[in-house]
Amino acid sequence: MTTPKPRLFTFLLLDRFTLLPFSCAIEALRLANRAAGATFYNWRLVGMGGEGARCSNGSQLRLDGGLDDAGAPTERPALHGDHVVIVCGGLDVQKAAVKPVLSWLRRQERSGAIIGAVCTGAWVLAEAGMLDGRRATIHWENHDGFAEAFPEVDLYRSVFVNDGSRITAAGGTSSIDLILHLIAQDHGDTLATQIADQMLHTGIRSGQDDQRLSIPTRIGVRHPRLAEVIARMEANLEEPISPARLATDAGMSTRQLERLFRRYLNRSPKRYYMETRLARARNLLMQTQMSMIEVALASGFSSPSHFSKCYRARYGSTPYRERGTGGAV
Repeated sequence: MTTPKPRLFTFLLLDRFTLLPFSCAIEALRLANRAAGATFYNWRLVGMGGEGARCSNGSQLRLDGGLDDAGAPTERPALHGDHVVIVCGGLDVQKAAVKPVLSWLRRQERSGAIIGAVCTGAWVLAEAGMLDGRRATIHWENHDGFAEAFPEVDLYRSVFVNDGSRITAAGGTSSIDLILHLIAQDHGDTLATQIADQMLHTGIRSGQDDQRLSIPTRIGVRHPRLAEVIARMEANLEEPISPARLATDAGMSTRQLERLFRRYLNRSPKRYYMETRLARARNLLMQTQMSMIEVALASGFSSPSHFSKCYRARYGSTPYRERGTGGAV
């Protein structure tokens, strides 16, 4: 039996990339070769400068090359799927979307490579115009900012998305699921299951699985009506629903709703809703160039002054002072 030609994965490590999704992806490839007893996959690490890449945790990884000398697959068109490029993002990903990176990615695309991203790397693909009209995902903490910045992208909250020549994983351990999905396509489910077993990854998630834990798990309470109300709140941040309406729609009185929230969450429905809206506003401030009024409106505040007052009460700083202090992982 002839061993298939190894598939090449090129990992583009952006400055301050998150180590976990990268390491999960490359380890899954290593274990595929080990379990198969053959070289199914090769990989290389590239980045700006070509010497080393800094992780968000401060450690450094040595690179195999820079963007100028990482162009071997672009010298001639590659067979479709033979080469996979994965952009590994992390902190302040907007700053990493510089012209040399975007140009290099476009060259890889023209060569016939599959283009992908893990964690916040999808932001760079979107800046390069590579996700226009495509399905994609990004870490849940960056979802709102990404959706505002790139409305032409069909954004999902799933663990990973495989849209043919575009593949994206949300971050964390989701890159395990994406790579196992690709391995299963290449070499069958049995090999993918063996690798998951080696990684103690007890449940392989699909592209339909949501990134976040269920609401009952997140809040530590298994109460169907409470979870239902919180789900409605999270789905209606731009145009908040009154507690009275939430209670009526959930089949209870406003007083019952108040008691439910205070018993299980030690806060009123109004306060919980406000904290959820302010968390969204904070993400938008950190991740987009939206004006303060735009951020306020997108988070359900009709008055910038009211937004600023509520924000300061929650985070101890005004939105104006907080902007630019950092981004999400």
